[in-house]
Amino acid sequence: MSELTDRRREEKDRRRSEILDAAAAAAAEGGFDAITMDQVARRARLSRALVYVYFEDKAALYLALYERALELLLEQFARATQDAPNGLARLAAMGNAYVAFSQEHPVHFEALARFEARNSSDLQQLSGHCLSLGDSGHAQLIAAIRDGIADGSVRADVGTPDAVAMALWGFMHGVIQIAATKQALLARRDTDPAQLFEHAMALTMRALGSAT
Repeated sequence: MSELTDRRREEKDRRRSEILDAAAAAAAEGGFDAITMDQVARRARLSRALVYVYFEDKAALYLALYERALELLLEQFARATQDAPNGLARLAAMGNAYVAFSQEHPVHFEALARFEARNSSDLQQLSGHCLSLGDSGHAQLIAAIRDGIADGSVRADVGTPDAVAMALWGFMHGVIQIAATKQALLARRDTDPAQLFEHAMALTMRALGSAT
């Protein structure tokens, strides 16, 4: 590959990233539903026509934000689990990393939540890379469960690793959404998001952890 080709590819990647940054900023300010391609173009300081070269419509833009969210989440998982001593500790680290991701990257968490709330038939819209990213996150949960059973930190009768991984994701995803959208209700129930996360993680670890 020539140096010129490399520079063109780098420029294309940079411009695509700038457009996604602009879309995320627009979503943070006015919400996903208020995003327009004109608004994104102005924020990215690009022409509307050029934005359409990279993303044919808002659906393609949303899909790219979802893909970026998966990439950011996997990076968070990698950092959180690198020093975990056993399978259960890795599961705890991933749970805490998911909570941290939702707080540090609220727009990208919403991108995840919005896309994952759609019908499963929409999977056909995903690129191979996007599917691979989602599969990677699920595989990491499964591996931690299996390794935990093998090293004795996770109870042997916990269940089928695939199903347990889905249940863990569904539980923590729901807890995070409640914390983000039901703060007034939490206050009426004499709790707050931090307490909710703490108790959710404690319940999860008690349910998974081996007695030995």
